[in-house]
Amino acid sequence: MKKERKVWAMTLIAFWWLAPNQTNAQQDSIKSFNLNDIVVTATKFPKNVNETAKVLTIIDEEQLARSSGKDVSQLLNEQVGLVVTGANSNPGKDKGVFLRGAGSAYTLILLDGIPVNDPSGVGGAFDLRLLPVDQIERIEILKGSQSTLYGTDAIAGVINIITKKKGEKPLGGFATLSYGSYNTFKGTVGVSGSAQKIDYNVGYTRYNTDGISEAKDKTGTGNFDKDGYSQDAFQANLGYNATQKLSLKPYFRYNNFNGKYDAGAFSDSKKDIYTSNLLNTGLSAQYQLTRGSINLLYGYDKMDRKFDSDFGPLVFKGRFQHTEVFLNYVLAKHVQLLTGLSFQNIHMIDTTATEKNPTVSIRSPYASLFLKNMGGLSVEVGGRYNSHSKYGNNFTYSFNPSYLFNNQIKLFLNLSTGFKTPTLGQLFGQYGPNPDLKPEKSKNMEGGVQFFNTRKNFDVRLTGFQRDLTDVIYFSFDPVTFQSKYINLNKQSDYGFEAEVSARPGKSLTLRAFYAFVDGQITDKSGTKDTTYHNLIRRPKHSFGINIGYQTTPEFYVSANLKTFSNRSDLFFNSATFGTEKVTLDSYALLDVYLEYKLSKGKIKLFVDAKNLLNQDYMEVYGYNTMKFNIMAGLNFRL
Repeated sequence: MKKERKVWAMTLIAFWWLAPNQTNAQQDSIKSFNLNDIVVTATKFPKNVNETAKVLTIIDEEQLARSSGKDVSQLLNEQVGLVVTGANSNPGKDKGVFLRGAGSAYTLILLDGIPVNDPSGVGGAFDLRLLPVDQIERIEILKGSQSTLYGTDAIAGVINIITKKKGEKPLGGFATLSYGSYNTFKGTVGVSGSAQKIDYNVGYTRYNTDGISEAKDKTGTGNFDKDGYSQDAFQANLGYNATQKLSLKPYFRYNNFNGKYDAGAFSDSKKDIYTSNLLNTGLSAQYQLTRGSINLLYGYDKMDRKFDSDFGPLVFKGRFQHTEVFLNYVLAKHVQLLTGLSFQNIHMIDTTATEKNPTVSIRSPYASLFLKNMGGLSVEVGGRYNSHSKYGNNFTYSFNPSYLFNNQIKLFLNLSTGFKTPTLGQLFGQYGPNPDLKPEKSKNMEGGVQFFNTRKNFDVRLTGFQRDLTDVIYFSFDPVTFQSKYINLNKQSDYGFEAEVSARPGKSLTLRAFYAFVDGQITDKSGTKDTTYHNLIRRPKHSFGINIGYQTTPEFYVSANLKTFSNRSDLFFNSATFGTEKVTLDSYALLDVYLEYKLSKGKIKLFVDAKNLLNQDYMEVYGYNTMKFNIMAGLNFRL
């Protein structure tokens, strides 16, 4: 390991000295701050972010282009209020998305505005390993409950992953080749283009790594084997402008990955293997009106997973369909309307379930009214009615006012409710199913202030939030009778604070920093009396991050990113005592450095992405390994 670090350190130094030491920095190192961006996730149609009270974090095309050495989970793990467990563990280990302290099941993942879902799992959370970063153009992270616009699972927020759609000329090509630590290889190749009526983007990504041992070897014997991982991902986006008003955008994605996994915390296995594949296809369409548009979204997910171990194969299969039609329309100069109807069909293929191959459906009409910049005041008011085929009906609402003073100070407030439907595994699975479960429900409040100067090169945002969940689904197990059952029982309360600063002191230098605090407690009603205790497992109360980017010449760019995580608690099942024990995970800091040099007028880009330069030894999940100092280097090529 020391020899590898020395070789890569020499590579970094050589890369630095190859770049000309000039001061005329590239003009477009950062084109805009968040307040000037046009976003779609906040309202389902393009809107200037200063006209919404919602809290957005935007990972733009430029930042994604400089993330070829990362995966999606590592990129999200750098953002304020987001912690992704497993992001820096063995590359093939499962990833857990904690947005403002909420578990993975409470954050909805969208692909190009269409929900994606894994009905085969108990929690229903989508697997981020299925999305190569090289096929993504932009990510919009929308915080706070968004169930009024997006339905179930959007209690903590929404992560909208927007994929690459087209090229700038009729025919273009692109490729990325990189190699790094742990014998890791990643290659992407594709074509893209646009003509009068057609645009397209087609890409294929191959990823392979020897990895590290998933489980941590606390014996120090070094006998744990490496748990390798490989992935093949194909994506095709097509756009067809049938008329001046009608556009059709079909898409097709297929992803297959397989790898090895260990038996558990501190426990090696040399036989356990998993495979997973996703077929994701559908269509979006838009018909332009004089003062708005009619939109159609359709998505189909086919998810199959298999785990092979000494206990035999475990197979999980799920199917998910989402169909939605919505209208956005300008009623008056300062008034806009959004109204739509959503239908979801969720299907689990499992002949051993209490209801064979169970299926549920959700129908949801919704509407929102937007008052746009009336003397600085903008307001969104909306509601959604949800009809579930098993538990019945529920209603959600949102109220989001904001006020802009002198185009420099924005005050904002969000009051909303959210919900998460019980999964098919909880309703009809093999372990403790309960067909009478109700949805988990939330009440959410957030508010704050955002300041930016007249030159638009300095931006500060302060946000506080509170989220209260009721009817939290609890897995009840009686050790005497060995009876288990999911029930709506507990209450959960999470709260926190975020401070963000963005600055561009000059054309060549950019600075971004944040501090986030989150805490939460659960009211456990399973005993003889209610018990309240702090329970944010694997989630730090305090996290801090800073990113510094410097465009030294039009060709050479360097950035450093530091993020710190405070102590966290975790739960560990002790096989010796057959009891669950509470343990503490130590704090740690991750320092990453990125270098980029452009050749041939930007058509070729060399990059080096070095992570964990401090060589921190830490755990994201108790008993599981994380990567020490590691590095990826390669080139991007575009025709």
